Amino acid sequence: MIRIANAPCSWGVLEFELDGKAPDYVQVLDEMKEVGYVGSELGDWGFMPTDPAALSSEIRKRGFTIPGAFVPVLLKERSKHRAGIDVAVKTAKLLRDSGNTSAFIVLADENGSIPERTQNAGRVTPAMGLSAEEWKVFAEGANELARKVKAEAGLRTVFHHHCAGYVETPDEVAKLLQSTDPDALGLVLDMGHWMFGGGDPVQAFRDHAQRIWHVHFKDCSRELAARSRSEQWDYFTSVRHGVFCELGKGAVDFPAVARELKAMRYDGWIVVEQDVLPGMGKPKECARHNLEYITTLGLS
Repeated sequence: MIRIANAPCSWGVLEFELDGKAPDYVQVLDEMKEVGYVGSELGDWGFMPTDPAALSSEIRKRGFTIPGAFVPVLLKERSKHRAGIDVAVKTAKLLRDSGNTSAFIVLADENGSIPERTQNAGRVTPAMGLSAEEWKVFAEGANELARKVKAEAGLRTVFHHHCAGYVETPDEVAKLLQSTDPDALGLVLDMGHWMFGGGDPVQAFRDHAQRIWHVHFKDCSRELAARSRSEQWDYFTSVRHGVFCELGKGAVDFPAVARELKAMRYDGWIVVEQDVLPGMGKPKECARHNLEYITTLGLS
C-alpha cells in the first residue's frame, strides 16, 4: 500500500544556515495532518523531539509515521565519515526506538557546502566532479554508513541525489550506484532534483528500478530551470524563485511516474517535497494542492 507523507523542507525547514524563520514542528505536523497527510520525514536532528518517547507521542497522537530522516555527510572527505556515521546511527536508533522501524536513513552529500557545485546547480560539467580517488572514498563512506545503520539500528539507507552536491546528474547517480553495495544502499528517487540535474525521472525508473527503494515527489519548473542556467543563478536563488514548483505545474511527467510505480508494484511511501526557503510562500496551501494532485494519479 502506498501512503503519502510530506517533509519539513516544504515549510522552509532546511539543513542550511539561511535568513528567515521557519515554523516549529508542532505547526508543521498539525498543518500536514489538517491537509490530509499520514506521515512526515523527521527533519534535521533537533527539529522534532530527540527523546524516543516524546517523539513517539507527537507522531502517534496525529496518527502519523516517519518514513525517513535526512542525514547529510561530506562523503568525499574520509575524515568526515566517522562523525557522519555516528549521526546516522543516532538518528536511526531514534526512529527505531520511537516505533518507526521501517523508516529509511536518507543519506546525502553535504549539499550546498561546495561553492562550485552550489553556484552551478542544474548545469554542472564533468570537470566539476569527483576524481577517481574521491569517488572511491565517497562510495566507501556510503557503504560503511549504510552497513552500520543496518547492523546497529536495523534500518535501511537510501542515497538522495541532490543539486548543489557531488551526486546531481544521471551519470553521477549511475556512478555512485555502480560503486556501492546494492544490498546495503538503495536510491531515493527525487523527481525534481533528477530533472533539474538534467535527467528524465521516468527513464530513471527504467535504469535503476531495483535500487529505487523510496521516492520523493518534487516538480521542477522548466522555465525557471532554463532561467537559472541562462542567468547563472546559484542553487539558493533558484529555490527562491520557485524552481521546485507545485506538483503538476512543472516538467515532471507524473502520470508516467505513476505508471512506473504501479509496474514495479511499489508499496512504500511517497514523500512530497516542495523545497522552499524559510518564510517563503504558503506551505499549507501548496501541501494541500500537492496531495490533491497525487489523488488524481490514483496513487493514494
